[in-house]
Amino acid sequence: MSVERVCWEGGCRCDRVRFTVSMKPIITMACHCTGCQKMSSSAFSLSALIPQAGFTINQGEPVIGGLHGAARHYFCAHCMSWLFTRPHGIDDLVNLRAPLLDDARNYVPFMETWTSEKLPWASTPAVHSFAQLPESEEFSHLLQAYAEFAAADANR
Repeated sequence: MSVERVCWEGGCRCDRVRFTVSMKPIITMACHCTGCQKMSSSAFSLSALIPQAGFTINQGEPVIGGLHGAARHYFCAHCMSWLFTRPHGIDDLVNLRAPLLDDARNYVPFMETWTSEKLPWASTPAVHSFAQLPESEEFSHLLQAYAEFAAADANR
């Protein structure tokens, strides 16, 4: 799969932490787990999985927050905005909170996870839904399907 270049910028609520995304996401998602509900103070969290090589912190210094567990959740130390997560064992990817992009109007979650924990009224336009997480053998198929979905969306 080829990695397309972009130039997206974003930041936390107070703008003390700023970042640049230079590679398109490999997949976009909404997570309905109760942990994401609590950390985002919302019905679900929205994220874009970005190659680490395409993610740069330009200003500020994010701090680890959340549960301080295997998955490292990064926040702005001042306004406490949840910025991104570095999933355990996947150091070459960053799970960016997509609404923090300066222009997130074109963001659409391709898949939703943990629908077994979602609030009854919460819905997304996600193409694929999973009661928990997709099986690891499904993930490569999802990435290919997302690449096709994103390419078709770019041509509209």
